[in-house]
Amino acid sequence: MTAIHITDIEAAINHWRQRAPACDRMGLAPPVQALAEVYARMVFRREEAVEDGALPPEALAAWLAWYDTTPDTPCIAICSTSQGDDLCKGCGRTFDEVQFWPAFSPAEKRAVWRRITLEHSAWRFNRYAERAAEGPAPAPPAPADAA
Repeated sequence: MTAIHITDIEAAINHWRQRAPACDRMGLAPPVQALAEVYARMVFRREEAVEDGALPPEALAAWLAWYDTTPDTPCIAICSTSQGDDLCKGCGRTFDEVQFWPAFSPAEKRAVWRRITLEHSAWRFNRYAERAAEGPAPAPPAPADAA
C-alpha cells in the first residue's frame, strides 16, 4: 500500500468543491463529504498521509476521479536517464521510476510527483517550465492512404 499525502486530499476536495458546490441547504456534495471526513480524521490525528487502502470506497472513488484530472507523468520529453543518469534532469524521476512508471498505482505516482515538486530541482521547474505547462505535444497526424 502507498500513502496519499494530505495535500492531495486537499486538492481533491477543492476540485470537487468547484465542480459540485454546496447546495441551497449548505450540504456538501457526496465526493466532498467523503473526502472531508478523511481529511478531518487526518487533521485530528495529526497525520500527514493515509494509506490508499484505508480510504472508504466513496473517498477513494472521489480521490481517483480527481487524480484522473491531473497530468499522468512529469515527463517533459528531455530524458537524461536514457543517457545513463540515475536521476532525470528533465523531470526529476529516478531511472527506476521512469522505467516502471506505467506499473505504478495512482498513489505511487502522486508520491513521486510530491517528491519532485518538493525537490524543485528538475528542469521542468526552471529551464523548461513553460514546456511543462504546455503539456504533451499533440500527436502527429495519421498518414494518408496511398490508394
